[in-house]
Amino acid sequence: MKQLQELLKDVAVEMASPYTTQAIQAVHFDSRLVVSKSLFVALHGTRVDGHDFITQAIEKGATAVVCQELPASLVEGVAYIKVKDTTKALGVIAANFYDHPSRKLQLVAVTGTNGKTTTVTLLYKLFRSLGYSTGLLSTIQNQINEEVIPATHTTPDALQINQLLAKMVKQGCTHCFMEASSHAIALNRIAGLYFAGAVFTNISHDHLDFHGSFANYIQAKKKLFDDLPKQAFALTNIDDKRGEVMLQNTVARRYTFALHHPAYFKGKLLDNTLQGLLLEINRQPTWFKLLGNFNAYNLLSVFATAMLLGEEEEEVLRSLSGLSAAPGRFEKRMAPNGIMGIVDYAHTPDALENVLHTLQGVRQDNQQIICVVGCGGDRDKTKRPLMAKVACQLSHQVIFTADNPRTEPPEAIIQAMLAGLNPIDKKKVQVIAERRAAIRAAVTQATPQDIILIAGKGHETYQEINGVRHHFDDREEIEKAFAEMAEKK
Repeated sequence: MKQLQELLKDVAVEMASPYTTQAIQAVHFDSRLVVSKSLFVALHGTRVDGHDFITQAIEKGATAVVCQELPASLVEGVAYIKVKDTTKALGVIAANFYDHPSRKLQLVAVTGTNGKTTTVTLLYKLFRSLGYSTGLLSTIQNQINEEVIPATHTTPDALQINQLLAKMVKQGCTHCFMEASSHAIALNRIAGLYFAGAVFTNISHDHLDFHGSFANYIQAKKKLFDDLPKQAFALTNIDDKRGEVMLQNTVARRYTFALHHPAYFKGKLLDNTLQGLLLEINRQPTWFKLLGNFNAYNLLSVFATAMLLGEEEEEVLRSLSGLSAAPGRFEKRMAPNGIMGIVDYAHTPDALENVLHTLQGVRQDNQQIICVVGCGGDRDKTKRPLMAKVACQLSHQVIFTADNPRTEPPEAIIQAMLAGLNPIDKKKVQVIAERRAAIRAAVTQATPQDIILIAGKGHETYQEINGVRHHFDDREEIEKAFAEMAEKK
């Protein structure tokens, strides 16, 4: 248990009623989870408003309430604490409740449009290989050493983050690497955390449905760096034209990495094949299992982070050279006749362009690229024609299909994609809305040695249709299609 006054330390309180000396045994922002002697934090959500459930929370045993608007009538014996922003207050309260676990290990956040998952996964694998007890918070999964904890969001809520970090500390973790999505930063899910450092990968067109404008999206990413303590490091990709923006107002120690511009950590891509890439880092050529220009940046940022955390260069390069990428990131599957299937999470125009550019750079003259791609429903609609255009410009054949349509008709999403194409590009396109059928069509149409890219879902093992998640795994589907093709022959 914690005293309520302890939990309110560093919270910007505007008004507090009496009874703030009481003991609190749990903190919740979901009224359904409230138990006796709970502190309930009322959040303004996108779908529901926690202020509407204050009475329910008190009935279930909440003895303290943090809110932005006080209820019309106050219950005797309940402490009411009014704040300007309950999302920010929740982060500080969560950190206080779990005894500030982020200060007891080296916590590094990675933000950017593309590369977050690969970067944090490589960092996690690298530090495990170097002998450290390490935690991971990622889109794919959360991990405490070898214990896997399923992930429900790119960045968990403030209570979950602190709970997981506290568990990591208890199990002896010295490092944790986490994705910091723009949503999480804007919604203050990382408020109250103490970061040893932050990494910026890149920024491109995404999540404008949430942020409203590209400028707001950039500011959300930048806020992570603006809030860093002066003891932390701020590491940015200076090849990205917004990379320097991230460092403008930070008081943290500033570092840069790049392939093409002068930088503190400099890399040079020497060779790139379907088997891997040769990357020179600080004048040291090293072969890596990953491939593609985008992974050269990921590897360089991981190396730089390890250096800033005090590791030895030679040992880091040796360990890093043997690591593989995150699940669903450029995962290869081979058919018996030589057709190569690649499953990748690329779901933004920039990410799709990066993957297709890589394939164009390493394919042989006789190899054709067939791209199977869709766009998610109920998300940023402006990127749909851009995704379509990129797919057509960098592929020989394209099949438009469903991604996660959610509550939208897949056909309507595909029509929005087609709207971005000129008549010549449209000649490359087939429309097969059912994703399983689209993957099988790509395999049927491919000739030996061709490359099939299945983009958009990567590691996901479901397809969301009308609010229901159905099991669906692109990796399983292409393997089944390859097996069916082999049986027919």
